[in-house]
Amino acid sequence: MLQVLDRTRDRVSKNAPQSWTVGKQKVVLGDCETLLAGIPAGSVDVVVTSPPYNIGVTYRSYDDRKPRQAYLQWLGRIAVEISRVLKHDGSLFLNVGSTNSDPWVAMDVANVFREHFTMQNNFTWVKSISIGNDSVGHFKPISGKRFLNHNHESVFHFTKSGCVELDRLAIGVPFKDKTNIARWGHERDKRCGGNVWFIPYRTVRSKSQKFGHPAGFPVELPERCIRLHGRQNPVVLDPFLGAGSTLAAAQKLGCDGIGIEIDPVYAQTSVDRLRSA
Repeated sequence: MLQVLDRTRDRVSKNAPQSWTVGKQKVVLGDCETLLAGIPAGSVDVVVTSPPYNIGVTYRSYDDRKPRQAYLQWLGRIAVEISRVLKHDGSLFLNVGSTNSDPWVAMDVANVFREHFTMQNNFTWVKSISIGNDSVGHFKPISGKRFLNHNHESVFHFTKSGCVELDRLAIGVPFKDKTNIARWGHERDKRCGGNVWFIPYRTVRSKSQKFGHPAGFPVELPERCIRLHGRQNPVVLDPFLGAGSTLAAAQKLGCDGIGIEIDPVYAQTSVDRLRSA
């Protein structure tokens, strides 16, 4: 599978994209809208990705303040290519966030992908939560009196049919009441953990600890998605690689991974991260 994007070199232009291979992971520098065309149809098991949210994040090589319609049309073209490369029983896990002042952007993006996929699950990724008098996790505090701190994002699980079987217990949790194991005929002390995921960021005190990227997600997020899809030796794709969390998860799980990143610094960061793991 790692030879797939090598062949893309001859399809895109004379200026072939630079790429790096680290073990079973491939990082390709370039625009995913172009490079996805070089991946064979039906060759990818799992896509885990988080496109720019169009909320004004300061990226190095991308303008995150496009007109809304242009932004959605752009993602629509990428959705077509992801649908083409994904297997009939594949899974797309699409992480999209929003802001209090623009609360509809995640749903607008989901509606674009809805034209090409069926939403099978909708996960709420909780970054920080308060229970009683305690608070766990991290968030970016906001000022003002209109809004509360924004502590969650969406992870939309899309498939082609809506009928893809998952390995729910791969990310399951132990029963709180152990009598439920025998009473309900379960084979082991594990139940479905549901569609609310608490995955906090690790505490960081510098930009370097975030791998120099302004909007990355924890490795645990793509790892959970890959495990949930439940296939042996899956091919994993992230067309918006950023600092490489998806490939770091794929590497940890022993999967083949392909990541496409438009910024050379972020791409190199991903490579360095994989090499140092």
